Amino acid sequence: MKRFLWLAMGMMMAWTVTAEADEACAAADKLGWQLAIHSYTFKEFPIFEAIDKTASLGLKYMSISGSVNLGGPKPVKTMTAPPKDVEAIQKKLAACGIKKLVNMGVVKPVADEAESRAIFEFAKKMGIDVLVAEMEPDALDTTEKLCKEFNMKVAIHNHPKREKDPKYKLWDPEYVLSLVKNRDSRMGVCADTGHWLRSGLDPVECLKKLQGRIIALHFKDLNEKGNPKAHDVPWGTGVSNAKGQLAELKRQGFRGAFCIEYEHNWKESLPELAQCVKFFNATCAELAGK
Repeated sequence: MKRFLWLAMGMMMAWTVTAEADEACAAADKLGWQLAIHSYTFKEFPIFEAIDKTASLGLKYMSISGSVNLGGPKPVKTMTAPPKDVEAIQKKLAACGIKKLVNMGVVKPVADEAESRAIFEFAKKMGIDVLVAEMEPDALDTTEKLCKEFNMKVAIHNHPKREKDPKYKLWDPEYVLSLVKNRDSRMGVCADTGHWLRSGLDPVECLKKLQGRIIALHFKDLNEKGNPKAHDVPWGTGVSNAKGQLAELKRQGFRGAFCIEYEHNWKESLPELAQCVKFFNATCAELAGK
């Protein structure tokens, strides 16, 4: 009898979790949003463990870093990984119920068309239709040409402001907008909201400046603003006005992926990631109902 009760309780709990996940997905779907784990979050683990951890959070989407941990002493570039490992990654994603790799990056297209074409070809082979990229201005024409040819989006990513490297300007949303505003609509921005905070910027205001050009996000909440060493905290508990950012993106009619790139507590981050997922789901439910 006790065994039956425990079994019944377990089934009820599983049903409740599944029902909650389905409800959360419905709200996100209504908004046109997908929640993904960026594999760099789990860089301390082989990519196959990263996929398992993503699935354990109830998520159906991932983004893959430009380099992956295959269990060796050093990460390898994703697009030059051995074909057997690439095939194994694809099989693992399917086995764990991951529907799609929503993007890949950060990659670095260059002016040389043959070199950049290899990036687009690999992404197409993986079923990826968004590249997260950082590039020099001389690569923009080549990148735009390939965007059109492959019908693939390129989202320019921002790292933090670099005091020792004044030539690096991608931290500034107005500069990034100047690079893409007169180009094909498939060229836009991957907004790393945490790096904006580290650069002393207000993420909500940055999102407003980039309206219409936001393709994807590396969404973060941090413990401090204006500190290059500020670290990630669970969404909704930091200084980024995470809820205000989501509301602004709904106002804009943004449709796309929010990638959790959690760069703190590297080996024990799952409980904090679960808090991020819970915050996102609750906020989606609230916004979808308005």
